[in-house]
Amino acid sequence: MTDVTVGRAGRPRQVDAAFALSLAALAVQVAVWVLGSFVVSPTGLEELRGELGRDGAARQLAVSAVVLAVLGALWLLFCFKMRAGDGRARIALTAVGVLSGLFFLNSLSTDGFRWSAGGGIGDLLLTDLLPDLLVAGTIVLMFLPASNAYFSAERRAER
Repeated sequence: MTDVTVGRAGRPRQVDAAFALSLAALAVQVAVWVLGSFVVSPTGLEELRGELGRDGAARQLAVSAVVLAVLGALWLLFCFKMRAGDGRARIALTAVGVLSGLFFLNSLSTDGFRWSAGGGIGDLLLTDLLPDLLVAGTIVLMFLPASNAYFSAERRAER
């Protein structure tokens, strides 16, 4: 028999923890984007100005911000649906998380390991890795036995 610790609204605490980790992953991703674009020298804005000029840099950062906002909104939607017991949202979050991890591994294979922040925020392994680690934790929590039982019960209740 599985020891299930139930949180609010009959959800296992593992599902609530997965929800919290997924929100943290999104927050860290946004923070890394802001730091890399505007704060940590050389900033993305400075580099884009050198390549595209002032207007081109502003336009490119605006497009990047809109894409990040849209993807963030979709991530939030799936997070809330997962928390409500939607197994399809759990699968979507898992697929996106695995793809993100694969993209990270691909960037390591092309760029190599970077263990210092000398090249900017994007070159620091931890800032690249932290959102993926949080998502990996989310995936693990979503597939623990108590979580599986919760998603199975929700699926049966829908039928």
